Amino acid sequence: MIESLLQLFQKPSTEEPEADSAERLQVATCALLVEMAQSDDDFSDLERERIVQLLHERFGLSRERAEEVIALAQEELDGSVQLWRFTRLINRNFSNDEKEKVIEMVWRVIVADGKIDRYENHLVHRLAKLLNLTHRQLINAKIRVLHENSEP
Repeated sequence: MIESLLQLFQKPSTEEPEADSAERLQVATCALLVEMAQSDDDFSDLERERIVQLLHERFGLSRERAEEVIALAQEELDGSVQLWRFTRLINRNFSNDEKEKVIEMVWRVIVADGKIDRYENHLVHRLAKLLNLTHRQLINAKIRVLHENSEP
C-alpha cells in the first residue's frame, strides 16, 4: 500500500486522476501535520493520536488508513527538504477557507501536548505564509483552537 501511495508523488501533475489527487492532498496535508509534530524533536503519542483524529474528521479516514498516510507522509518528509511541494499542492486544490482549516489542524497538533514551543511557532508562521494566509487568518485559527481546548 505504501508503495502505491509513494507513486502518487511521482506522477506528473497533468495526468492526475481525481482519486489520486484526493490521496495526494491527504498526504500533503498530513505531511504538514507530521512536520509540525516533529518540529520539536518529540513526535509524541498524543500528537500522533491527534493527527489520526484530524485525518478522520477532515477526510473520513479509518484509523488504519490514517496510520498509512502518516507513514507515507513521514517517508515523503524524509526525502524532501522543502515543504513547498506539499503547500503548492494544497494551494492549487484548496480554497482559502479550506487552507484555514488546514492551519487549524496544524494548531491542533501543536497544542496536543499542552505547550507551544518556539520551533512550532516559527514553523506554523512559515506554513501560513506558504499557504498564502494572512497573519490575521493564522491568529484567528489559533484563537479558535485555543478556545476549543479551554472549553470544559
